[in-house]
Amino acid sequence: MGDEPGKREGLVGAKSGLEQRFHLAMALYAVLAALVWFTMDEGKVLVQGRPMDIRLLPLIVIGGLALRTVIAHQAEKIRRDGEKGDGSRPGSL
Repeated sequence: MGDEPGKREGLVGAKSGLEQRFHLAMALYAVLAALVWFTMDEGKVLVQGRPMDIRLLPLIVIGGLALRTVIAHQAEKIRRDGEKGDGSRPGSL
């Protein structure tokens, strides 16, 4: 019985650690995007026959990675809420 409160504190600590890592990752994506914007040249490249600013290409990749991080973070929150719950939420089987 003495171990259970420690486990609960550990889960709370782990959750806040995940939140901190998520916010750090988002901040680093923003810094990386700013570095790309200010260090890359303003050249143009043809994409499907239309000129596109070359700086946008790595920004699209960074944005995709950031989106993937947000989706993974939300999925982890849903998983953790599912483990906490007893299955009595509406719509659960």
